[in-house]
Amino acid sequence: MRKLVKETLLAAVLLQAGAALYAQDKQYTTEIKALADKPAVKKAFQSIIDMEPQTLSDHLMLTEIAAPPFKEMKRAEKYAAMMKAAGADSVWIDNVGNVLAKRKGKNGKKVVVLEGHLDTVFPEGTDVTVKHRGDTLAAPGIIDDTRALAMVLTVLKAMEKNSIETEADVLFCGVVGEEGQGDLRGVKNLFSDKGPGKIDAYIAIDGWDTESITHRGLGSHRYNIMFKGPGGHSSGAFGLANPHNALGRAIHYWAVAADSLTRQPGERLTYNVGVIGGGTSVNSIPFESWMEVDMRSESPERVAAADKLLQEAVQRGLLEENQMKRAGADLTVDVKLIGDRPSGGLDSNLAVIQRAKAAIAFIGGSPKLRVGSTNSNIPISKGIPAITMGSGGKGGNAHALQEWWINDNGYLAIQRTLLVLLAEAGIAK
Repeated sequence: MRKLVKETLLAAVLLQAGAALYAQDKQYTTEIKALADKPAVKKAFQSIIDMEPQTLSDHLMLTEIAAPPFKEMKRAEKYAAMMKAAGADSVWIDNVGNVLAKRKGKNGKKVVVLEGHLDTVFPEGTDVTVKHRGDTLAAPGIIDDTRALAMVLTVLKAMEKNSIETEADVLFCGVVGEEGQGDLRGVKNLFSDKGPGKIDAYIAIDGWDTESITHRGLGSHRYNIMFKGPGGHSSGAFGLANPHNALGRAIHYWAVAADSLTRQPGERLTYNVGVIGGGTSVNSIPFESWMEVDMRSESPERVAAADKLLQEAVQRGLLEENQMKRAGADLTVDVKLIGDRPSGGLDSNLAVIQRAKAAIAFIGGSPKLRVGSTNSNIPISKGIPAITMGSGGKGGNAHALQEWWINDNGYLAIQRTLLVLLAEAGIAK
């Protein structure tokens, strides 16, 4: 009897929860549909379609302005000029190189950011000329994240062309430092005391998947670790401590310990030794040996645990090599943190997430919530409503020289983004 009562109560709870979710989905579906039915928004949708040739032209032109890590200024200056020409109320480049274009709202009580990142992963000197192969466009950075920059610009133009005013202020941004050792420096600056002030909601555009919504931040620690010693001739100075030996030990000890940690219950954790270097010749004891490593997880505790294992492995490798040497000075080691992306997650019931889901469904997609390492990590870690969505079309080989993109109904992602932005910022009455 008791079992039957428990099962009945559980069924009632599940039914109630299901009804609540249905009501919530219906609420945001209704909101997005009502927005899309507004005459001005319908006109903006058509403007987005009409501007497809210009959006593509902006996309290709920006792709061919190289924006290597820490050297985004040339692209930033051009993007700022384009934002100004599009009709933003004020445009400026901040102290780290972010482009900010402010479109004032009716009351300005809320501030919503829409952004793409300016930088690519490709080093200075990379050929960024766009190659046309039928309907396929290929160039380093053509998706990640240059398409997003063109898309953000088109949303601004569509709002201007159709005189759509919002209640909230909107900041249309091109942000530096999203990739690699940029360590999210651009978005970190936006949320610092040097930023534009309070930000109430954050919408980042990154990647190309039209249906994904990143609402959880994949945190990471990244290090440059360098062992140093006197170095010398491989035969004449034999017996000196060898930095490569210490590095090899450190890699071994960390890999074994971290691998064991990844097999324990908990949030997914990854670790990687991505780059190693040092030495001058085959017959020389190196004077330095270095590596760059990465560890990631949604769980800050898991990242911290992997970090602790790394520090222990480095010190063990150093100690053992110094104990084994026969002559000369001890090795030293420099451990430098070069990347610290905070993790975190947001309640999937938050309005911005539900609005994104409803907007994706409205354009005919199936929304999928996911975790990622994007500019949204920063606001998410601070508990500020934030999402990352894709820029649409089809693409592949991101971060490779053969990166490619096809404009397969790319306008749909722009329309989706406009809906989410207007829902967050509110259309002025």
